[in-house]
This record gives sequence, structure tokens and C-alpha cells, in this order.
Amino acid sequence: MKLTEQGETVSFKYGLEWLAHANLEAALSGTLLATFPERLPEPPTDDDRALLDELADVSRRTYRGFVWENPAFAEFFRAFTPVDELALLEIASRPARRPNDADYLGSLRAIPWVFSWTQNRVLLPAWFGAGSAFATVSPETLRNLYERLPFFRALVDNLEATLAKSSLPIAQGYLSLVPDPSLYEVIEEEHARTVEGVHAATGVGRLLERQPTILRSIALRNPYVDPMNAVQVELLRRHRAGDDSARLPLLRSIAGIAAALRNTG
Repeated sequence: MKLTEQGETVSFKYGLEWLAHANLEAALSGTLLATFPERLPEPPTDDDRALLDELADVSRRTYRGFVWENPAFAEFFRAFTPVDELALLEIASRPARRPNDADYLGSLRAIPWVFSWTQNRVLLPAWFGAGSAFATVSPETLRNLYERLPFFRALVDNLEATLAKSSLPIAQGYLSLVPDPSLYEVIEEEHARTVEGVHAATGVGRLLERQPTILRSIALRNPYVDPMNAVQVELLRRHRAGDDSARLPLLRSIAGIAAALRNTG
């Protein structure tokens, strides 16, 4: 078995001997349980596959319609997130964008795309489009798929964890940096649809209700991270206005939020 870890997580996971043992044990046990389950699930039927294809198509069209086919999106994205400022960190082996200035989104690499949405606590690439797909079927159908299909269950569980990490109230603070914040309404609506769909599939009324340890970890962490986001908004405003003294604390805020959320790109 081979494992790939992000470099910045190595010290968090393996810096202490007991922590290294715990993480390796979790990885190994998860692999064994997935490889040798007590009971093999029934494979998806042809109808299941057709339905999943339909859901995927709706999600893809929703995502592409908002990100790629909306001429106002790129300007909104650059104002709403610190994506342009990420290049100042000088921590990557490659530049944030490929050499094609004419197409901003097309030239942007995957890591800064995800990293920037993590910074403002929206985490949009992880969930946008799923809510519109879930809304096309009944709650009973979502619950049935979740109970029967391991693939769908893993998808929903990942969505649940990501949505729990996101914080739209914190993200609203970044709207003061945006000349035209109207696109934010679309984000709010899709976020609400996605949360509703996850609740319908899992059968619980609160994100991570079945994962109290992770929920407690997020609750303990957020009071320390939330002020960093507020500080970052002010530093972004000053830096974009030409205040050179804001650059170093801005970069520290980016690194601090990334470390706190344990997630970059």
C-alpha cells in the first residue's frame, strides 16, 4: 500500500510517535475494512447508474454555468478571494497560473483555485452543483441511494464534512471587497440546496451529527480562525489599495488560515 500525504500535514500526523501510530492504524484499518467488508453490498442496478448519470449531468451543468459560462464570474472571484495574493507566498514549485494571461480561469492551476476558496471559507469547488442535482429527486430517493450504494454514501459523507468546514457568515465579510456582490446570492442558494440534500440523504438534521469528535474539533477551532478571516479582509483591502506594509501580515493570515483549516489545495 502506498500513501501520499501533503507536505504540510506530515508534522501534524506523524510528528509524535503515538500520533504516527494512530494515523497509520486508521489508514490501514480503513483499507482493510473497505477491501474485506463483512458483507459485499449489492451492485448498483442499471436504473441506479442511469439516475447517477443524470445527477452528475445536472451538477456539472450547474457548476459550469456559474463558473465558466458567466462572464462576470472571474472578476467576482478575484475580488472575493485572495487568489491573486497567493502568488506572493512563494511556497509552491510552480507559479499559480500557466502562462496564458488572456484566459484567467483557464490558466489558473488547481491548487490555487481550491486554496483561494478555502481561505474565505466558502470551499465552493467541493460542493457547488450538488445541491441542484439533489433537488431533482425526492428525499426518499436520496435516502435510498445513501443506504444502498457505498459510492453515493462516500460522496455524501465527503460533502457533509466539507459543508461543515465552510462558513458563509464568515464569507460574507469578504463581500465588502467585491464591486458587484450579486453572484453571492447564487452561492447562498446552492449552499442551502446542498445542505438540504445532505440532510435528506443522511436522515439527520445537523451536519456531522453522527461525528461528534469532528464536530467538536470544528467548534473549538472556529473561534480562533474567524478573527483571522476578519483581519485578512482588512489586510486585503489595504494591500489592494497599495499599502506595502500590509503585505507581510496578509501573507501570515493566509498561512494561518490554511494551517487552522488543515486544508490548502
